[in-house]
Amino acid sequence: MLKLASKTSMYFVVLLFTIFCAFPFLLILSSSLTSEDAIQQFGYNLIPREFDTTAYKVLFMDSARIINGYKITIMVTVVGTFLSLLITSMLAYPISLKRLKFRKSLNIFTLITILISGGIVPWYIVCVRYLHLQDSIWALIVPYLCQAWNVFLLRSYFQTLPDEISESAKMDGAGEYSIFYRIIVPLSTPALATVGLFIALLYWNDWWLGLTLLNKTELQPLQLLLRTIQSNVQFLATSEQGAEIIRNTGGRLPSEGIKMAVSILTIGPVVFVYPFVQRFFIKGLTIGAVKG
Repeated sequence: MLKLASKTSMYFVVLLFTIFCAFPFLLILSSSLTSEDAIQQFGYNLIPREFDTTAYKVLFMDSARIINGYKITIMVTVVGTFLSLLITSMLAYPISLKRLKFRKSLNIFTLITILISGGIVPWYIVCVRYLHLQDSIWALIVPYLCQAWNVFLLRSYFQTLPDEISESAKMDGAGEYSIFYRIIVPLSTPALATVGLFIALLYWNDWWLGLTLLNKTELQPLQLLLRTIQSNVQFLATSEQGAEIIRNTGGRLPSEGIKMAVSILTIGPVVFVYPFVQRFFIKGLTIGAVKG
């Protein structure tokens, strides 16, 4: 009986936590489908008082650009996450090895990049003049390829793996690359999935690189495009397109609704992808890997 009560209370706590996490998302979704007048009069509600899709009509007035923004962001996120995770792990693994000769120097060099920053102007000069990233799709990928914080996260996990695993592989004739790709990487799936999620969110939510390094509108990622639309809502209200929407809906441009609709368009894909990633967040994959 005590065990049943304990299990029931645990499920109840998990249910409350789930509701607590889902509440903001449902509130944003409801607000994006509520008329501007209802929001101004009654505030935000879980159930729309006056159902209205004007916010989404405004955002999709130029649907081709929205779709292109999604394509750019998805491609940048996939390619950037893969390359960044590859480079980060290939730096984190060597500096986690005690037998590496210049291990301390590499650790200090990596740490310095966190403590000291060259500033925006030198960073911009390097990206534009030396790396030639301006108006290139690589401008959205290359600057985030290696983050020192992620390197130290993976290094800490690699240090928890028993040294006997790599030593036994060496006795069987395996080289460093074989040990890394065939043994270390499979055993580090939880850490790689966690860091990979951090990297993917960084790429998905970024608009700064597009704002500073891109002039071509066809290369704008989704976040920058939606930020531009949201910042121009007041201007749109005085334009012919905005006036046409107002006439068709008999109301006004929903500035609050557009903010919520922008949030839904940006976080929606992440919400649907996360359940497929969270199954990797488990521990104990190395249990039983070493005998004796």
